[in-house]
Amino acid sequence: MFYPLAGKLIPWFAVAAAMLTIIGMYVGFFMAPTDAQQGEGYRIIFLHVPVSWMSMFIYLVMAFWAAIGLAFNNRLAAMMASALAPTGAMFTFLSLWTGALWGKPMWGTWWVWDARLTSELILLFLYIGFMALQSAVDEPRRADKAGAVLALVGVVNIPIIYFSVQWWNTLHQGASVSLTQAPSMAALMLIGMLLMALASWMYTVAIVLMRVRCIILEREQHAGWLDELKEVKQ
Repeated sequence: MFYPLAGKLIPWFAVAAAMLTIIGMYVGFFMAPTDAQQGEGYRIIFLHVPVSWMSMFIYLVMAFWAAIGLAFNNRLAAMMASALAPTGAMFTFLSLWTGALWGKPMWGTWWVWDARLTSELILLFLYIGFMALQSAVDEPRRADKAGAVLALVGVVNIPIIYFSVQWWNTLHQGASVSLTQAPSMAALMLIGMLLMALASWMYTVAIVLMRVRCIILEREQHAGWLDELKEVKQ
């Protein structure tokens, strides 16, 4: 049931991601005002902040599906976790890369062993470790269980990333958007950032659905329902 449903949903999420990206980029790079302190260089946040949010959020979702797969021996949940990992790793890499582009003009250096940056780098290693561990185990179900354990252990790093600027004296600036306080930025800046965050999420859903369909075909290639599905299409 999931395989054909995912195929129908992919185009909708892909189109939504493209449209939101175009609108968000236009708002962020052409409509939003220039920052009084950072000048035009601040506009990197319209890429950096959304991908940083997604790097953490995707890990939590990945760990959730991994836990469901581990607890209930659910194959589809384990496949969802496997499909999320590459996209999460990509967003984490983009977070570090865009952060370096911002840090060079603002801090005068590409990298510092700051608490926020270091914990984000650890997150990238966790994604890579999850994928490498699954690839190293030949039997898919054993690979899913091993990856799930690693994913659940790594969850402890997410609050460290988020609260690092509060727990330690870091160079990284605090959050500009908070659920408990009014945003410390102009309305157009906030709108552009949220549009890009939503675009990132739509992209994630589309690409993960594509990837999980590929995983299903790979793992279920000898299943009878695939032959039935092909006959229905014909």
